[in-house]
Amino acid sequence: MTIRRVAEGPAIHYSPKAQLLGGLSIFGSAFFLYLSTLVIRWAEGRVLVDPAFFVFARFILGFAVVSAAISVRSHKIKVYRWHLLIGRTVGNTLSVFCFYKAVSLTTVAEANILNMTYPLFVTVFSWIFLSKQRDLPATLILMVAVVGVWLVLSPGKIGLNIGNLWGLASGMLGAAAIIYLNLSRQEHDTHTILFFMFGFGSLGIFILFHDHIFVPDLREFLFLISCAASGVIGQYLLTIGFRYVTAMEGSIVSSSRILMAAVLGPYLASDPHLSLFGWIGALMIFGADVLLAYRKVSA
Repeated sequence: MTIRRVAEGPAIHYSPKAQLLGGLSIFGSAFFLYLSTLVIRWAEGRVLVDPAFFVFARFILGFAVVSAAISVRSHKIKVYRWHLLIGRTVGNTLSVFCFYKAVSLTTVAEANILNMTYPLFVTVFSWIFLSKQRDLPATLILMVAVVGVWLVLSPGKIGLNIGNLWGLASGMLGAAAIIYLNLSRQEHDTHTILFFMFGFGSLGIFILFHDHIFVPDLREFLFLISCAASGVIGQYLLTIGFRYVTAMEGSIVSSSRILMAAVLGPYLASDPHLSLFGWIGALMIFGADVLLAYRKVSA
Protein backbone atom coordinates (compact mmCIF):
# COMPACT_ATOMS: atom_id res chain seq x y z
CA MET A 1 0.00 0.00 0.00
CA THR A 2 1.41 3.36 -1.07
CA ILE A 3 1.39 6.16 1.48
CA ARG A 4 0.91 9.60 -0.01
CA ARG A 5 2.47 12.88 1.09
CA VAL A 6 -0.79 14.72 0.87
CA ALA A 7 -3.26 17.13 2.29
CA GLU A 8 -4.84 14.72 4.77
CA GLY A 9 -1.82 15.19 7.05
CA PRO A 10 -0.80 18.28 9.02
CA ALA A 11 0.05 21.47 7.18
CA ILE A 12 3.66 21.75 6.01
CA HIS A 13 5.59 24.70 7.42
CA TYR A 14 8.67 25.88 5.55
CA SER A 15 11.62 27.84 6.93
CA PRO A 16 12.01 31.57 6.17
CA LYS A 17 14.87 30.69 3.80
CA ALA A 18 12.63 28.30 1.86
CA GLN A 19 9.85 30.89 1.72
CA LEU A 20 12.36 33.46 0.41
CA LEU A 21 13.42 30.98 -2.26
CA GLY A 22 9.79 30.56 -3.22
CA GLY A 23 9.26 34.32 -3.44
CA LEU A 24 12.41 34.86 -5.53
CA SER A 25 11.42 32.01 -7.84
CA ILE A 26 8.01 33.55 -8.46
CA PHE A 27 9.56 36.99 -9.07
CA GLY A 28 11.93 35.41 -11.58
CA SER A 29 8.98 33.72 -13.25
CA ALA A 30 7.30 37.12 -13.65
CA PHE A 31 10.35 38.47 -15.51
CA PHE A 32 10.71 35.49 -17.86
CA LEU A 33 6.98 35.30 -18.59
CA TYR A 34 7.08 39.00 -19.49
CA LEU A 35 10.14 38.37 -21.66
CA SER A 36 8.28 35.69 -23.62
CA THR A 37 5.63 38.23 -24.58
CA LEU A 38 8.31 40.71 -25.64
CA VAL A 39 9.64 38.13 -28.09
CA ILE A 40 6.18 37.80 -29.65
CA ARG A 41 6.05 41.56 -30.13
CA TRP A 42 9.60 41.69 -31.54
CA ALA A 43 8.62 38.96 -34.02
CA GLU A 44 5.82 41.08 -35.52
CA GLY A 45 6.70 42.33 -38.98
CA ARG A 46 9.69 39.99 -39.15
CA VAL A 47 8.06 36.56 -39.28
CA LEU A 48 4.56 35.22 -39.86
CA VAL A 49 3.97 33.03 -36.82
CA ASP A 50 0.53 32.57 -35.27
CA PRO A 51 0.19 32.89 -31.45
CA ALA A 52 -0.88 29.24 -31.34
CA PHE A 53 2.53 28.24 -32.79
CA PHE A 54 4.28 30.18 -30.01
CA VAL A 55 2.16 28.34 -27.45
CA PHE A 56 2.92 24.98 -29.08
CA ALA A 57 6.67 25.74 -29.14
CA ARG A 58 6.59 26.66 -25.46
CA PHE A 59 4.80 23.48 -24.46
CA ILE A 60 6.74 21.08 -26.68
CA LEU A 61 10.06 22.51 -25.45
CA GLY A 62 8.82 22.24 -21.89
CA PHE A 63 7.84 18.63 -22.47
CA ALA A 64 11.30 17.85 -23.89
CA VAL A 65 13.07 19.53 -20.96
CA VAL A 66 11.01 17.87 -18.25
CA SER A 67 11.24 14.47 -19.98
CA ALA A 68 15.03 14.80 -20.09
CA ALA A 69 15.13 15.78 -16.42
CA ILE A 70 12.98 12.79 -15.48
CA SER A 71 15.19 10.46 -17.51
CA VAL A 72 18.47 11.76 -16.04
CA ARG A 73 17.19 11.58 -12.48
CA SER A 74 15.42 8.23 -13.04
CA HIS A 75 12.38 9.92 -11.59
CA LYS A 76 9.16 7.96 -11.35
CA ILE A 77 5.92 9.65 -12.33
CA LYS A 78 3.29 9.04 -9.68
CA VAL A 79 -0.28 10.20 -10.14
CA TYR A 80 -2.57 10.37 -7.13
CA ARG A 81 -5.41 12.56 -8.34
CA TRP A 82 -5.93 12.83 -12.07
CA HIS A 83 -8.51 15.60 -11.89
CA LEU A 84 -5.99 17.98 -10.32
CA LEU A 85 -3.45 17.39 -13.09
CA ILE A 86 -6.09 17.66 -15.81
CA GLY A 87 -7.49 20.86 -14.30
CA ARG A 88 -4.02 22.39 -14.13
CA THR A 89 -3.26 21.39 -17.73
CA VAL A 90 -6.50 22.67 -19.27
CA GLY A 91 -6.51 25.91 -17.29
CA ASN A 92 -2.87 26.74 -18.00
CA THR A 93 -2.97 25.82 -21.70
CA LEU A 94 -6.05 27.93 -22.42
CA SER A 95 -4.71 30.79 -20.30
CA VAL A 96 -1.40 30.89 -22.19
CA PHE A 97 -3.18 30.80 -25.55
CA CYS A 98 -5.48 33.68 -24.59
CA PHE A 99 -2.49 35.58 -23.19
CA TYR A 100 -0.41 35.27 -26.37
CA LYS A 101 -3.46 36.09 -28.46
CA ALA A 102 -3.91 39.29 -26.44
CA VAL A 103 -0.25 40.23 -27.01
CA SER A 104 -0.75 39.91 -30.77
CA LEU A 105 -3.91 42.05 -30.76
CA THR A 106 -3.11 44.76 -28.21
CA THR A 107 -0.10 46.16 -26.34
CA VAL A 108 2.31 44.00 -24.36
CA ALA A 109 1.63 46.12 -21.27
CA GLU A 110 -2.16 45.79 -21.46
CA ALA A 111 -1.96 42.04 -22.12
CA ASN A 112 0.32 41.50 -19.10
CA ILE A 113 -1.73 43.75 -16.83
CA LEU A 114 -4.98 41.98 -17.70
CA ASN A 115 -3.34 38.56 -17.43
CA MET A 116 -2.35 39.57 -13.90
CA THR A 117 -6.01 39.88 -12.89
CA TYR A 118 -5.83 36.18 -12.03
CA PRO A 119 -5.38 36.84 -8.27
CA LEU A 120 -8.66 38.77 -8.37
CA PHE A 121 -10.39 35.84 -10.02
CA VAL A 122 -8.87 33.49 -7.43
CA THR A 123 -10.72 35.56 -4.81
CA VAL A 124 -13.89 35.67 -6.93
CA PHE A 125 -13.92 31.88 -7.25
CA SER A 126 -13.30 31.54 -3.51
CA TRP A 127 -16.16 33.97 -2.86
CA ILE A 128 -18.49 31.91 -5.06
CA PHE A 129 -17.60 28.45 -3.78
CA LEU A 130 -16.58 29.21 -0.17
CA SER A 131 -19.34 31.06 1.67
CA LYS A 132 -17.11 31.82 4.68
CA GLN A 133 -14.97 34.07 2.47
CA ARG A 134 -17.87 36.32 1.47
CA ASP A 135 -16.89 39.25 3.64
CA LEU A 136 -17.61 42.93 2.95
CA PRO A 137 -13.98 44.20 2.80
CA ALA A 138 -13.05 41.63 0.13
CA THR A 139 -16.14 42.57 -1.86
CA LEU A 140 -15.23 46.27 -1.72
CA ILE A 141 -11.66 45.53 -2.83
CA LEU A 142 -12.98 43.52 -5.76
CA MET A 143 -15.26 46.40 -6.75
CA VAL A 144 -12.23 48.71 -6.82
CA ALA A 145 -10.38 46.15 -8.94
CA VAL A 146 -13.29 45.93 -11.39
CA VAL A 147 -13.04 49.70 -11.90
CA GLY A 148 -9.31 49.28 -12.46
CA VAL A 149 -9.90 46.56 -15.06
CA TRP A 150 -12.38 48.81 -16.87
CA LEU A 151 -9.88 51.67 -16.97
CA VAL A 152 -7.28 49.39 -18.54
CA LEU A 153 -9.80 47.85 -20.94
CA SER A 154 -11.26 51.06 -22.28
CA PRO A 155 -9.92 54.26 -20.73
CA GLY A 156 -12.01 57.21 -21.84
CA LYS A 157 -13.89 55.18 -24.44
CA ILE A 158 -17.29 53.51 -24.57
CA GLY A 159 -16.27 50.63 -26.84
CA LEU A 160 -14.04 47.73 -25.87
CA ASN A 161 -10.89 46.50 -27.59
CA ILE A 162 -11.60 42.87 -28.39
CA GLY A 163 -7.90 42.12 -27.93
CA ASN A 164 -8.13 43.17 -24.30
CA LEU A 165 -10.94 40.69 -23.73
CA TRP A 166 -8.47 37.94 -24.63
CA GLY A 167 -6.21 39.30 -21.90
CA LEU A 168 -9.04 39.29 -19.38
CA ALA A 169 -9.93 35.72 -20.37
CA SER A 170 -6.32 34.70 -19.76
CA GLY A 171 -6.57 36.11 -16.24
CA MET A 172 -9.77 34.21 -15.52
CA LEU A 173 -8.40 30.92 -16.83
CA GLY A 174 -5.08 31.59 -15.10
CA ALA A 175 -6.90 31.81 -11.77
CA ALA A 176 -8.32 28.33 -12.25
CA ALA A 177 -4.85 27.09 -13.26
CA ILE A 178 -3.23 28.61 -10.15
CA ILE A 179 -5.82 27.08 -7.83
CA TYR A 180 -5.24 23.68 -9.42
CA LEU A 181 -1.46 24.20 -9.20
CA ASN A 182 -1.62 24.96 -5.49
CA LEU A 183 -3.78 21.88 -4.87
CA SER A 184 -1.67 19.66 -7.14
CA ARG A 185 1.53 20.78 -5.43
CA GLN A 186 0.26 19.23 -2.19
CA GLU A 187 0.06 15.82 -3.84
CA HIS A 188 2.48 15.75 -6.77
CA ASP A 189 6.09 16.74 -7.30
CA THR A 190 7.19 19.45 -9.75
CA HIS A 191 8.19 17.12 -12.58
CA THR A 192 4.94 15.16 -12.47
CA ILE A 193 2.88 18.34 -12.74
CA LEU A 194 5.01 19.77 -15.56
CA PHE A 195 5.20 16.45 -17.43
CA PHE A 196 1.44 16.21 -17.80
CA MET A 197 0.90 19.94 -18.29
CA PHE A 198 3.46 20.28 -21.08
CA GLY A 199 2.70 16.90 -22.63
CA PHE A 200 -1.08 17.11 -22.85
CA GLY A 201 -0.93 20.87 -23.41
CA SER A 202 1.23 20.55 -26.53
CA LEU A 203 -0.92 17.68 -27.80
CA GLY A 204 -4.10 19.70 -27.33
CA ILE A 205 -2.68 22.77 -29.09
CA PHE A 206 -1.45 20.64 -32.01
CA ILE A 207 -4.86 19.00 -32.45
CA LEU A 208 -6.72 22.32 -32.36
CA PHE A 209 -4.26 24.44 -34.37
CA HIS A 210 -2.26 22.00 -36.52
CA ASP A 211 -2.88 24.17 -39.61
CA HIS A 212 -0.84 26.99 -37.97
CA ILE A 213 2.12 24.74 -37.13
CA PHE A 214 4.82 24.13 -39.74
CA VAL A 215 8.56 23.53 -40.15
CA PRO A 216 10.07 26.99 -39.44
CA ASP A 217 13.04 28.59 -41.18
CA LEU A 218 16.02 29.80 -39.14
CA ARG A 219 14.58 33.24 -38.26
CA GLU A 220 11.20 31.80 -37.31
CA PHE A 221 12.92 29.12 -35.25
CA LEU A 222 14.99 31.69 -33.32
CA PHE A 223 11.88 33.66 -32.35
CA LEU A 224 9.99 30.49 -31.45
CA ILE A 225 12.79 29.04 -29.31
CA SER A 226 13.42 32.36 -27.55
CA CYS A 227 9.76 32.74 -26.62
CA ALA A 228 9.49 29.08 -25.66
CA ALA A 229 12.64 29.07 -23.51
CA SER A 230 11.54 32.19 -21.62
CA GLY A 231 8.11 30.71 -21.03
CA VAL A 232 9.47 27.35 -19.87
CA ILE A 233 11.91 28.96 -17.45
CA GLY A 234 9.08 31.11 -16.10
CA GLN A 235 6.84 28.06 -15.76
CA TYR A 236 9.48 26.07 -13.93
CA LEU A 237 10.19 28.92 -11.51
CA LEU A 238 6.45 29.42 -10.90
CA THR A 239 5.85 25.75 -10.16
CA ILE A 240 8.88 25.53 -7.86
CA GLY A 241 7.94 28.76 -6.07
CA PHE A 242 4.42 27.65 -5.27
CA ARG A 243 5.84 24.70 -3.37
CA TYR A 244 6.90 27.09 -0.60
CA VAL A 245 4.18 29.76 -0.66
CA THR A 246 0.39 29.79 -0.76
CA ALA A 247 -1.59 30.80 -3.85
CA MET A 248 -2.34 34.21 -2.34
CA GLU A 249 1.22 34.85 -1.15
CA GLY A 250 2.52 34.00 -4.57
CA SER A 251 -0.01 36.36 -6.07
CA ILE A 252 1.61 39.31 -4.30
CA VAL A 253 5.00 38.65 -5.87
CA SER A 254 3.55 37.74 -9.26
CA SER A 255 1.72 41.06 -9.35
CA SER A 256 5.05 42.83 -9.83
CA ARG A 257 4.62 41.96 -13.52
CA ILE A 258 1.92 44.64 -13.70
CA LEU A 259 4.39 47.40 -12.87
CA MET A 260 7.14 45.74 -14.90
CA ALA A 261 4.96 45.75 -18.01
CA ALA A 262 3.66 49.28 -17.49
CA VAL A 263 7.14 50.77 -16.99
CA LEU A 264 9.17 48.79 -19.55
CA GLY A 265 6.57 48.46 -22.33
CA PRO A 266 7.28 51.76 -24.13
CA TYR A 267 11.04 51.11 -24.11
CA LEU A 268 11.24 47.39 -24.88
CA ALA A 269 8.07 46.71 -26.88
CA SER A 270 7.49 50.11 -28.54
CA ASP A 271 4.15 50.24 -26.74
CA PRO A 272 2.50 53.63 -26.35
CA HIS A 273 2.83 55.00 -22.84
CA LEU A 274 -0.13 54.14 -20.65
CA SER A 275 -2.58 56.99 -20.33
CA LEU A 276 -3.32 58.50 -16.93
CA PHE A 277 -6.46 56.37 -16.70
CA GLY A 278 -4.50 53.29 -17.76
CA TRP A 279 -1.92 53.91 -15.02
CA ILE A 280 -4.66 54.43 -12.44
CA GLY A 281 -6.31 51.19 -13.53
CA ALA A 282 -3.01 49.26 -13.41
CA LEU A 283 -2.25 50.56 -9.91
CA MET A 284 -5.78 49.74 -8.74
CA ILE A 285 -5.39 46.15 -9.97
CA PHE A 286 -1.94 45.88 -8.38
CA GLY A 287 -3.20 47.33 -5.10
CA ALA A 288 -6.21 45.03 -5.06
CA ASP A 289 -3.97 42.00 -5.68
CA VAL A 290 -1.72 42.97 -2.78
CA LEU A 291 -4.57 43.81 -0.38
CA LEU A 292 -6.43 40.59 -1.07
CA ALA A 293 -3.27 38.55 -0.63
CA TYR A 294 -2.35 40.40 2.58
CA ARG A 295 -5.78 39.83 4.05
CA LYS A 296 -5.56 36.14 3.21
CA VAL A 297 -2.10 35.73 4.73
CA SER A 298 -2.88 37.71 7.89
CA ALA A 299 -6.26 36.05 8.48
